Amino acid sequence: MTKNFNDNIRNIAIIAHVDHGKTTLVDAMFKQCGTFRQNQNIQERILDSMELEKERGITIAAKNSCVFWNGVKINILDTPGHSDFGGEVERALSMVDGAILLVDAAEGPLPQTRFVLKKALESKLKIIVVINKIDRQDARINKVLDEIYDLFIDLDANDEQLEFSVLYAIGKQGIAKKNPDSNEYDLSVLFEEIINQIPPPIYTSKESFSMLVSDLGYSDYLGKLAIGKVFNGFLDSVKGRAFSYFNSHNTKKTASISKIQTYDGIILKPIESIQAGDIIVVSGIEDIAIGDTICTSDVEKPLKRIVIDEPVVSMVFSVNDSPFAGKDGKIVQSRNIKERLIKETLKNVSIKFEETEDTDKFIVKGRGEFQMVILIEQLRREGFEFCVSRPQIIYKFENGKKLEPYEHLFIDCAEEFMGIITQKIQTRKGKMINLSNNFKGRIRIEFLVPSRSLIGFRDEFLTDTKGTGIMNSYLEKYDIYAGDIATRYSGSLVSDRQGISIAYALFNLQPRGQLFIGPNEPVYEGMIIGEHNKEVDLNVNPCKEKKLSNMRAAGKDDNIILSSPNVMTLEKAINFIKDDEMVEVTPLSIRLRKTELSAQKRKVLSHTHEQD
Repeated sequence: MTKNFNDNIRNIAIIAHVDHGKTTLVDAMFKQCGTFRQNQNIQERILDSMELEKERGITIAAKNSCVFWNGVKINILDTPGHSDFGGEVERALSMVDGAILLVDAAEGPLPQTRFVLKKALESKLKIIVVINKIDRQDARINKVLDEIYDLFIDLDANDEQLEFSVLYAIGKQGIAKKNPDSNEYDLSVLFEEIINQIPPPIYTSKESFSMLVSDLGYSDYLGKLAIGKVFNGFLDSVKGRAFSYFNSHNTKKTASISKIQTYDGIILKPIESIQAGDIIVVSGIEDIAIGDTICTSDVEKPLKRIVIDEPVVSMVFSVNDSPFAGKDGKIVQSRNIKERLIKETLKNVSIKFEETEDTDKFIVKGRGEFQMVILIEQLRREGFEFCVSRPQIIYKFENGKKLEPYEHLFIDCAEEFMGIITQKIQTRKGKMINLSNNFKGRIRIEFLVPSRSLIGFRDEFLTDTKGTGIMNSYLEKYDIYAGDIATRYSGSLVSDRQGISIAYALFNLQPRGQLFIGPNEPVYEGMIIGEHNKEVDLNVNPCKEKKLSNMRAAGKDDNIILSSPNVMTLEKAINFIKDDEMVEVTPLSIRLRKTELSAQKRKVLSHTHEQD
């Protein structure tokens, strides 16, 4: 059948490293296309609608929107820059025909740029390179362009892909130029380049309507929303049409569609006609899943399903069984936790859920530690209370050999820290593969290192580099298991009773290690209150009060001065715990604890392990 083009539409993704300005650039595109009224009050980074995105200044979920330029509809997908959210990236790329690669004029292409660009090149997408923030004082435009060419070559880009067009931008001011020294004052050049360079969507003539579901949403009024690109077919009217869908088993079922909508700016509006190549939102099919095909009833074959990279990290989510269970959270039952985790897998194809023999414990698999942290943070904000284990790497076995994932690690730090960083990476079985020096006091080192050795390393790295180091990584490959790696050389200070922490007791515990709590905080038996200086765990009494007597002291009592506790954030807590420890997560608190709370039972278990 003949391949046709719908020249009225362009579908593009904006891909970049975290904080290189892609969401800010989209804001400027909205303003210049008349998406908003002139007097309309608009928040910055409007596509980052999640509270977590606003707080962290990153994009977590891919967002859909559109602008109109000279009669052409440009569907824009703002994708995450972090490789842990690769599932979001892959879903977004399945809906587009081209991409804008946004690179900071000073930092150049960084690891997450590499990750997303690799996915775009594998999808044979047309790339427009935009070097952003050219007004920075430390901008190095020509050097960064050379690095971009090197990156394309390194990712095996073909000759056609290497012939990308380059624009220069100041996203915050809404300016794009073909030459860094020209005098453009808006984004007209960018819009024209999108229309001229990005190919319009292709559809097969005489094929009936079919769309691939690439994302899911939910509306309180319409129920589940299926979002995806129309690969074939124009419909003048959807009224009276008979629709079907193919599920994950390629079984064809009747679809009862209540409403079809499309994007107009950042809002949805209902439509009666459908164009091939457009991105639409279908409501009414409650058991639809990502990768399914929605079509008219005469279609006999589904579209090719989305393929997502396999997860590399797993964590155990379990019901909170501590003495403080149920005090903070509204949702504590295993049934509700299970339902919420299954719901997450329906919206996020890179998350996998498994049940265990214990009905109170569930295994969640994902792309990385950071993705898990975001999921846990979302759940606690929704009122859930639960416990999570230390992240575990998912191994593979081929030809009788144990394989594990390896990360390509990039470290940017001052020269003075090179020795300590290299030493610590080597103890974690990492190998240096590249070293570059900009002769301005900073160096960039690249390592190939087992993924498991990076769990918990970030906080240590920031301490070693005095907060000035930059660390990024992406999954390189699976390779031979590297052997045992010691990742923590300290034990835990564990409370041996329930009560309220006392300043006098904590003052006497300070020489033993770094405390995580201050005075007047509730504690329980098995709760970890600090990090021990030695490798073994130490049971302590944080509730011990000073004994009083009627004898008068010779001098004044010494004032108790406590050091500031190392208050545990969710990320720090997950990085800190060992295999026999857990993080208790509630809407109000993050506590560290032993999996087995009873000191006596832990003692018996340790003796049993020693005998084995």
